Amino acid sequence: MTHGRSLHTATTLAANGETGTDSLASAELETGTFSPTGSMADTRTFQAATVLADGRVLVTGGSADGWSYAGNDLASAEVCDAKTGSFATTGAMIDGLVAQTATLLTDGRVLIAGGHDRLTDVATAGRYDPASGTFAATETGD
Repeated sequence: MTHGRSLHTATTLAANGETGTDSLASAELETGTFSPTGSMADTRTFQAATVLADGRVLVTGGSADGWSYAGNDLASAEVCDAKTGSFATTGAMIDGLVAQTATLLTDGRVLIAGGHDRLTDVATAGRYDPASGTFAATETGD
């Protein structure tokens, strides 16, 4: 990678994290080698990243405060087009979360589950629909 990173995510994109004490909004695309790409709107650590069915990468939540991930939990989300290296904001999550999971489902939506909300473990889940760019709560049995 061109920058040292910790607390970042890595898919086809190494995104955010921090270097030393500085949180990052930068990202690098991996195509056999790493190359810098566009920057995200928010600096994030402890976020989740998922490769969508169309190859774009969804980055959700995280902390804007780096290691002190208590208090500035992000509800924002961004999508990176790996072909162009550009980021676009997308719908906001229902709650700001840190250290949640984000799993691509067979229908193309992404399940966002668990994590922390100001250091409290949460037992909630939601789904992101890439077709509409929106998040919705997941109901029991949904």
